[in-house]
Amino acid sequence: MQQKNNPLHSKTLKEILEFLVRHYRWEGLAYHININCFKSDPSINSSLTFLRKTPWARKKVEDLYISLVEKE
Repeated sequence: MQQKNNPLHSKTLKEILEFLVRHYRWEGLAYHININCFKSDPSINSSLTFLRKTPWARKKVEDLYISLVEKE
């Protein structure tokens, strides 16, 4: 029952990142989250590799996603 209100429930990191790229494009995403994998030759796969190894960056991506979903 707790998971019902969790916007990350059943969402993969790839789905979250693709959503953010569709919404902000890479330039906007790099503006909101200042990390090189979004600025220098960005791709979904390279960004996923970085985010899976870097908990603080993944948290920023998840928090940005949650802030967008809660506005809808």
